[in-house]
Amino acid sequence: MNKKLFTAGALALAALGAQAQTAGTWFGGIGITRITPNTESGTLSPPAAPNTTVDVGGDTKPTLFVGRMITDHWSVELPIGFGFKSDITGTGGIGGVGRIGTVHSLPITLFGQYRFMEATARLRPYAMLGLTYAYFYDAHGSATLNGVNPANPPGGNTGLKVDSRFGITPGLGVTWQATDRFFVDLQYAHSFLRTTTTLSTGQSISTRLNPDVFRIAVGTRF
Repeated sequence: MNKKLFTAGALALAALGAQAQTAGTWFGGIGITRITPNTESGTLSPPAAPNTTVDVGGDTKPTLFVGRMITDHWSVELPIGFGFKSDITGTGGIGGVGRIGTVHSLPITLFGQYRFMEATARLRPYAMLGLTYAYFYDAHGSATLNGVNPANPPGGNTGLKVDSRFGITPGLGVTWQATDRFFVDLQYAHSFLRTTTTLSTGQSISTRLNPDVFRIAVGTRF
């Protein structure tokens, strides 16, 4: 009798595990996301010191995500962030001056994902491709920028505006089904993204950001 109960319980758990990764199920969770731009900077348009370029820093923040299994292998996922803050540092002709500004970003990406292995597998690697809209906001120049900008009016402040843009974001990940309901997820993505920053004094600079995005998360299926 005990053997029959054990067998029935094992089959029930296996069924729950399979159901948790099959078509029609939703999943979501919370994680830590690191965004690291790989900045390739153009030069600031005149008037400016020769070869004035910039570097854009990264940030780490908690994030959420939600998704749905469309089939046993195909899924869609929407990461949900609350904004990242990056320092803008002078390089090239103004290298060594330090931080010349800050900017906040809210990347919004919808991923399509293909999950390998069977729905019952505890470990499932996946590949993904997403469309990203990088919304940039709350950009500010620093006192250092006022000092190095030859067009800054006496006693004035140089403002910044960073253009929001679309980009393509491929990536890879792996999900480990720790229990029949809860899982751990590791994910890496790389966005192909460029933007233009315009100073309130009229100069502009184009930058290729192409950030790497790393996330570790825990989630549940429902």
